[in-house]
Amino acid sequence: MADVDPSEVGRTPLVEVDAGVVPTVYGKAEWFNLATLPHGGGSVKTRIGKAMLDAAAARGDLTSDRTIIEASSGNTGAAVARVGAAMGHDVEIVLPDNAGRGKVAAIRDAGAQLRFVDADEGYDAFVADCRRLVDDQPDEYVYPNQYENPANPAVHAGTTGPEIWTQTDGEVTEFVAGAGTGGTLVGVSHALRPRGVRVHGYEPPESDHDIAGLKHVHGPEAFVPGTYEPDALDAREYVATDAAYEYVRRLRRRHEDTEIPIRDAGQWSREFVRSELRVNGEFLVGPSAGGALALVDRLATRGTLGAGDVVVVPLPDRGDRYPDRAPYADYVE
Repeated sequence: MADVDPSEVGRTPLVEVDAGVVPTVYGKAEWFNLATLPHGGGSVKTRIGKAMLDAAAARGDLTSDRTIIEASSGNTGAAVARVGAAMGHDVEIVLPDNAGRGKVAAIRDAGAQLRFVDADEGYDAFVADCRRLVDDQPDEYVYPNQYENPANPAVHAGTTGPEIWTQTDGEVTEFVAGAGTGGTLVGVSHALRPRGVRVHGYEPPESDHDIAGLKHVHGPEAFVPGTYEPDALDAREYVATDAAYEYVRRLRRRHEDTEIPIRDAGQWSREFVRSELRVNGEFLVGPSAGGALALVDRLATRGTLGAGDVVVVPLPDRGDRYPDRAPYADYVE
C-alpha cells in the first residue's frame, strides 16, 4: 500500500466548468484528496474517513486488538481502508457486489479485507450486514458508521464549506450537491447558509438507481441516515440516473478540446492540477457530479439561477472509479 500523507487531505482545487448555463459554475475537485495515490487519488469521502478515525483515536477506541469495519458503496471504504491502514490497524469493508471496479481496487490496494453483499438485496443490505457483524462481535470491531457519525458533517462544516467561501472570495451564492449520507450537504450548509448561500440538494427519485454513493431517502421504506438534515437545505429535488449520466457526457464533450480554468489550485501546483484533471485525455467526473450539473441546468432553465449567481458543485470522484459503467467504459482503460 502507498503511504498516506494526512496533509494531502483537504484544500482541494476549485475549477471552472462549462456547464452550458448562464451562471458561473465551479467544481470542487475532491479526488485531489490523497492525489498522489493510485486510482484517481481519493474522493470527497477521504475527508470523513480521516475525521471519523481521528475522532475514534481521540476517544481511545482504536486499540490494536480491534478491527476497523465500515459499510460503504466504495469511496468511504477506500478512505477508511487507506487511513486505517496508515494508522496501523486491520480494516474490513462491507460493500455491495456492484461497487465500481476502481473503488474496489483502491480498497484492495490499502490491504483491507472485503466482504461483498448481493446488491440485488437493496442499497441498505450491506449496511445491515455490517451492523450485524458489529452487534454479534462488539469487542472485535470499531465501527465509524458514516451514516450516524457527527464527524461526517462536522468535517465539511469545518473544512469544505470554508474552503469554498475562501476560494470564491465570498462570491458563491449557491451550493448544489447530491445526498448520500447527507454529510457534504449538511456540513457545507452549516458553514455557508449563515453567509447567505442557498443550498440545493438532490436525490434519485427511487431506490433502484445507479448514481453511486447517493440514496433515495424519502418514502415509507427509505433508510434515512442520522447525518441527513432536511432542514439544512433550501430546496430538494429528484435527479434520475439517465440525467446524471447525460451531464457527465456533456461535461466531457464541452471540455474535450478546451483547457479547464483553475480558480484556485488549493494545496497543489497548477501544473499538477492540470495533469490530474483528465483521464486518458478526457475530463471525466463521477455520476453524482453529473446529477448536480443536471440540477444546475434545471434551476437555470427555470430562472431560479441567473447571470449574477456563482454556483459550486462538488466533483466527488473521477470517472475512472467506474470503468464498468456507462458512460465511462469507452474512455477508461
